[in-house]
Amino acid sequence: MIEPPTPSNNRISGQPVRNPEYTPHIVLASGSPRRTEILASVGVNADVRPSNMPEHRLPGDITPEAWGLRLAGDKAASVSKEYPDALTIGADTIVVIDGDVLGKPASPSEAVATLTRLRNRPHRVVTAVALDSPAGSWSGWSSTDVKIRDLSDSEIAEYVGSGLPLDKAGSYGIQDRPFNPAELVKGCYLNVVGLPVCLMGELFELAGWPLDIECLDCAGAMNTVTAQA
Repeated sequence: MIEPPTPSNNRISGQPVRNPEYTPHIVLASGSPRRTEILASVGVNADVRPSNMPEHRLPGDITPEAWGLRLAGDKAASVSKEYPDALTIGADTIVVIDGDVLGKPASPSEAVATLTRLRNRPHRVVTAVALDSPAGSWSGWSSTDVKIRDLSDSEIAEYVGSGLPLDKAGSYGIQDRPFNPAELVKGCYLNVVGLPVCLMGELFELAGWPLDIECLDCAGAMNTVTAQA
């Protein structure tokens, strides 16, 4: 039986640089336990307040990146209204293959179909991150190329039966053991988990709160940052 992974800090090092005279209130506009674990592992204790924003695609979401940026921005903006003095983080992860966006599976059968489609093939994972702060709002996205190994039908069935893929974009968690779905990762590993620390650090620096953190296993992060006044 496949068991849920044990949270590990072995992919991140460093501690945030903190102003001893001021500790900001940090809010995570996401109910993802993986994002909470990533933040905690770099010393960021966030107040978890899921936005519950609908995630369907709108006409203006022309590219996966545009879709993710809008969703991350909407999530951060909706929660920051309740916490105007806080640093509010919104994020959204999208899996893309053959130009199609794969979200969270609606059922176990959809998860099986998605993993069958992904196996032994490359795809892209895009995570958009938005940061709302009293000083302004910033957003960006990170892209990682992933190749899923040649999974057997029995491996897929056991993994789906564990329930682990049912709340994950693309129907898999790259960190899930002993499933170990990825054969190759090019870019930020934590981007695939759900929150690229390297990108988040850039956004925090723009907001005037630099974090002294480092993404290990981050092979040439592919990040794009958009600053907004």
